[in-house]
Amino acid sequence: MPLVAERGVVLPRVTDLRPIDTEETPFYYMFKVECVSCRETHSNWIGISRFETREMHGSRGEANLVWRCKNCQRESSAVIKTGPNAYDYQEHPKPATILTFECRGCEFNEFKPEGEWQAKGIEKGTPFTAIDLNEGDWFDYDEKTKEEVSIKEMKWEIKREKVTN
Repeated sequence: MPLVAERGVVLPRVTDLRPIDTEETPFYYMFKVECVSCRETHSNWIGISRFETREMHGSRGEANLVWRCKNCQRESSAVIKTGPNAYDYQEHPKPATILTFECRGCEFNEFKPEGEWQAKGIEKGTPFTAIDLNEGDWFDYDEKTKEEVSIKEMKWEIKREKVTN
């Protein structure tokens, strides 16, 4: 089943929040990974890039993540299906899907927004790059509008996507 990473965030005076994720500067989505076979959670954060693929052992397929559980030795994989999608300004903030991925044999149970993000000012389109969300909130100043801009109240969730038939 696909999984969905969501966020509900307050964006005073900025919109189009997204990771900087290009082939030249790939973004590594950082997750805590759990084996679905033995339920062991890997102690380290695991990074996945949508531009890197690895061969799966004993298969002709490829995945963005191929991972072997240290506890039970089972191999798992994950593929980034869609994204990254931008989070746009909303007067009443709601969670929005940033990334969808399909996991086989593992689950992602925590996300860390490590890496550089970008956004733009709502009124004048001022670009903001190299946004660091590791500490949670981010504050800056929009020279064009002469106002403070910020990203606050970060809430990251990983949910199973509802499958409809």
